[in-house]
Amino acid sequence: MVSPMMTTREFDGIVEDAIAKIPSRFRRRLMNIAFIVEKEPPRPGLLGLYYGRPLPKRSVSEPFAEPDTITIYQGPHERMAHDEEHLRKIVYETVWHEIAHYFGLNELEVMRAETRRAARERR
Repeated sequence: MVSPMMTTREFDGIVEDAIAKIPSRFRRRLMNIAFIVEKEPPRPGLLGLYYGRPLPKRSVSEPFAEPDTITIYQGPHERMAHDEEHLRKIVYETVWHEIAHYFGLNELEVMRAETRRAARERR
């Protein structure tokens, strides 16, 4: 566990770093989406949550919509992390996971994509 707990500003910086590490081919397609950090999730077991209408289900003919949101929960990440480096890794993985939902992947597809991505990163 990371100790002591980080300030919200410090954790925000870790989330911003994670977003910046997302490959540009994905990052440049993130439109009308807000990243939010909250201390604790609404229910146990959540590290992050995507809320909105996935990109493949949108239409250019739709009227303006409120931004989709990706919420990253600080408390569970800090409790899982062994140290700051591990914290940065799991925040990055959570950001990737929630962005995959934005691109329309369901939970099973996200897990498969994460497995493939992790295998590529080990090479």
